[in-house]
Amino acid sequence: MTFSAIAFAAGLASALGFAPTGWWPLTIAATAVMIELVRRAPGLRAALARGWWFGFGQFALGLNWIATAFTFQSAMPAWLGWIAVALLSLYLAIYPALAAGLAWSAARRRSAAALVLAFAAAWIAAEWLRATMFTGFAWNPLGVVLLPTGVAWFAPWLGTYGLSGIAVLLAGALALACRRDGRPAAAILVLLLLGGAGVARLVHGAAPAGEGPPLRIVQPDIGQDERWSPTFALRNLARLGELSRAPPAEAPGRILIWPESAVTDPLEDQRLLRDDAQFALAATREAVRRMIGPGELLLTGGIGLESADRMAATGATNSVYALAPDGRILARYDKAHLVPYGEYLPMRPLLTAIGLSRLAPGDLDFRAGPGPGTATLPLAGRVGFQVCYEIIFSGAVVDRGDRPDWIFNPSNDSWFGDWGPPQHLAQARLRALEEGLPVVRATPTGISAVIDADGRIVASLPLHAAGAIDARLPPPRAATAFARFGNTLPLAFALLLALAAIAVRRKPR
Repeated sequence: MTFSAIAFAAGLASALGFAPTGWWPLTIAATAVMIELVRRAPGLRAALARGWWFGFGQFALGLNWIATAFTFQSAMPAWLGWIAVALLSLYLAIYPALAAGLAWSAARRRSAAALVLAFAAAWIAAEWLRATMFTGFAWNPLGVVLLPTGVAWFAPWLGTYGLSGIAVLLAGALALACRRDGRPAAAILVLLLLGGAGVARLVHGAAPAGEGPPLRIVQPDIGQDERWSPTFALRNLARLGELSRAPPAEAPGRILIWPESAVTDPLEDQRLLRDDAQFALAATREAVRRMIGPGELLLTGGIGLESADRMAATGATNSVYALAPDGRILARYDKAHLVPYGEYLPMRPLLTAIGLSRLAPGDLDFRAGPGPGTATLPLAGRVGFQVCYEIIFSGAVVDRGDRPDWIFNPSNDSWFGDWGPPQHLAQARLRALEEGLPVVRATPTGISAVIDADGRIVASLPLHAAGAIDARLPPPRAATAFARFGNTLPLAFALLLALAAIAVRRKPR
């Protein structure tokens, strides 16, 4: 077996540490194999190739859920989904290759310990770049595999990318131990243990008190194959209403939580549509209004329309609406970080000419909103909004100048098979832990959940189950270090690791 084949196999194995399997020790061991392969590389080109093959294996298996999305539309063949997974993995593997090349160049086979330190620094930088370049794709950062462990307490201080660097350090310590370089391996583990103990004590030292208003999160189990069909619209709306009803003994004053695009007819901007659509839209708005009880608040995903001349719709927005019991719209948030090829089609004239289309139905491309914002609402208090895919971007989910008390994350994970939803949930948990804020997720088919400010799941509904979650809104924590400084902290950590690698490399043997 060639070195490239071993690297590819290690990448495949490393993907099993992410949800839904969650075999995180296997990810650490597989990453240790990759680090040793890079250390043995005879030159920079070989180091880059081994990092690339590792990344290709990890992404090709970990992102297999993307292929499922192509089965829910008829404009393109379903097999094209597997081509999309392969092409995306070919590109994303560039970032592990970059980390491998930088680490090899920094150490040049002189010091295995320097290589480990440089690898951790380069991995942090590479993941940050992956989340930034070409609109970014931050899915499955390496650090998310450590979520079940106590090491995750580094996240409020170093963020997700810093946590990924720690995962590389753990893998590097394992690689060093297998080479019988016991002293540097022990030094890495002792430093991480002491640092983790100190961080955990600081985080636990200021526990939040109290609890917020009652929530009812509705998961209607409406699949992607039926949610946009006109013949199912009334039935789906009726299902939302049935699951939204308060139990007989429950006092009024709840926050009703519906998923992304729960209401598929526009809730406003009806004047942009044909006159013959007005009656149906008014009926939808009235039906939604009747589902909101006295003293309640509805937060729901919906569709907004835009027009240049106020006569015809020229664009759409993937939006969240806050509705009062009388049907008034109290706040609206438009999704800012859109999914290319999902919500809009880049280079539309060219790609349409060769038969490609976006995955979401409709002819209008979605348009981006201005970015994270905070709305102050009755009963709900200060709420931040992140729609679906937006929640995966570490350091970009709240308005730092107007910090909310919690984040509402409506999502539609019904596109993504059985692997995508638990991976999405894990990344939402990291956002809660980083920011010290509860995250409330509502999805049509699961996994809906209430996540507290420590990243723990308070209540949830599994995949493919219809039902409702009744829970109290958890309280926020005080702003974490990451909430104050964002990705400056993991990048500073990467710089510190790089300086340590230089110092270790120059140390006389």
